[in-house]
Parts: sequence; C-alpha cells; structure tokens
Amino acid sequence: MSSTPVPEPLPRTAEEAAEDAYWHGLYGDWAPLDLPALRDLLAGFDRPWWVVGGWAIEAFTGVPREHEDLDLSVLACDVPALRAHLCDWHLWSISDQALRPLTDRHPDPPAPDGQLWLRRDARSPWVADLPLTPDHEGRWTNKRLPAHVAPVEEVTFVRDGVRHLRPEIVLLFKARLHRAKDERDLAVTWPLLDDERRAWLLDALARVHPDHPWLERLSG
Repeated sequence: MSSTPVPEPLPRTAEEAAEDAYWHGLYGDWAPLDLPALRDLLAGFDRPWWVVGGWAIEAFTGVPREHEDLDLSVLACDVPALRAHLCDWHLWSISDQALRPLTDRHPDPPAPDGQLWLRRDARSPWVADLPLTPDHEGRWTNKRLPAHVAPVEEVTFVRDGVRHLRPEIVLLFKARLHRAKDERDLAVTWPLLDDERRAWLLDALARVHPDHPWLERLSG
C-alpha cells in the first residue's frame, strides 16, 4: 500500500522564527489557503495567476516540505481585475513595512513589484500572500532582471491543473535571502534541472548577485 510522503520540517533559524513572531504580533494571524482552496477561490478569474516560492519548488521536485504560507502572483496590470474577482475579500498592499487597504478610494498598489495580503475581513486571519509581478504590455517581466520579458506560459509550468513559476527563476528570487529553507530548496532542485536551466540560473545569479556563494558551489 502506498503512503503519502511526510513533508520535511521547515528549516528555520531562531532569527527567522523571531522575525515571524514579530510580524504576527503586529499584523495578526495567518491561516494559509491550500492549493485546492486557492483553485476554488480563483475559479472564474480570467487572468493568468501562478504559484511561486517553496510550493513551486515542491511541485517541480515532488519532494514535500512544510510551508509557512502559500504565495501566488499575478501581473501588476491585472490587480484591478483581481480586486473585482475578490470583491467580497479584503486586499491590502504592503510596502516599506506598512499595510494599506486597496479600496475604491485607494485602488492602486504602490509599485508594480509590490506585495498584497488577502483576508476575508478585519476579524479574519490572512490567507494568502501575493508578490506582484511587473509587466511590459501584459507580458511577464523579471523583477530581478528587467530585460527578461516573456509570455507567462514560457516562465511557468502546470502541475495538477495549477500554474507554477519555473524552478530556476524561483531559485534566483530566493538567492538574495540566504535562508535555511532556500538552501534546502536549492539542494533538491539543482540535480533535476537540465543543462539549459542550470546555465540560465548561473548566468542570472552572476548578473544579479555576482558575489553569491552559490555561484562557486554550482559552477564546481
């Protein structure tokens, strides 16, 4: 009889745990949606959306681990359509460690590479984190490498009916944070990347983080 793999415990340092406690104390609790609930929430939304971060790594590798939340992204140009779709929910923009609701009075996020949080109402926990993606005439734009512009379909893959960001791009975004979980995600992903994806990641890292310790390790 087959069994469901047990997720690996989320690797977290004491500093990361303290940082999480700080944010929870300021802004309240989280009760992240799972993938089925996310699909239900966005059913009928006619603009592209995709999962990023650790969940995208898990979808690519098939190696489960614990997750703090579920991150999804949309193009910045599609935020008005997302607000219309989620009209019964509260969307908040987070920038410079400050939260501001997206309302009819203040409908625009502060920046195309900003971040949104979602909850039902003021008495409810946050359920999703939405790092926005800049766009150029409706095309996906890499927030670390602005010259990298492509259709959403070229930078994502579909697993179990859900679109996810390509793993090498996820790793580029993770590289700046130097967290234990990002080291783990690199370790399980790198052996599964083909030569083209490995070359892309090495080139992108050299452009964005020329002194990053991953470069020497992965080149070797």
